[in-house]
Amino acid sequence: MRSLYEAVYGKWPSDKINGTRRLRYLITALRKDGIPICHTADPTGGGYYLASGGTDLENQCKRLRAQALRKLAMEARMRKIALPELIGQIGLALARDGEPRGE
Repeated sequence: MRSLYEAVYGKWPSDKINGTRRLRYLITALRKDGIPICHTADPTGGGYYLASGGTDLENQCKRLRAQALRKLAMEARMRKIALPELIGQIGLALARDGEPRGE
């Protein structure tokens, strides 16, 4: 992250976490625009990179989906309902107005 920050802003970040927040926001915005920016958390060489082929993108999407499902499973447990029921509720909320709801 520090190397990417330096490449983008021409200086080192002031702090590894808070100092790179702006860069992480930009990466998220690019992803929302459809740019296939992948990442790996490998401690020996992790970081952000552009997907170079279908496999890179597929692996990144699998990681994103697994993260999303873990979070939805946690919400279902907190609400004391089954995960399929929660997903159905989310689907109904999206069908009503096209926007996710914090129900």
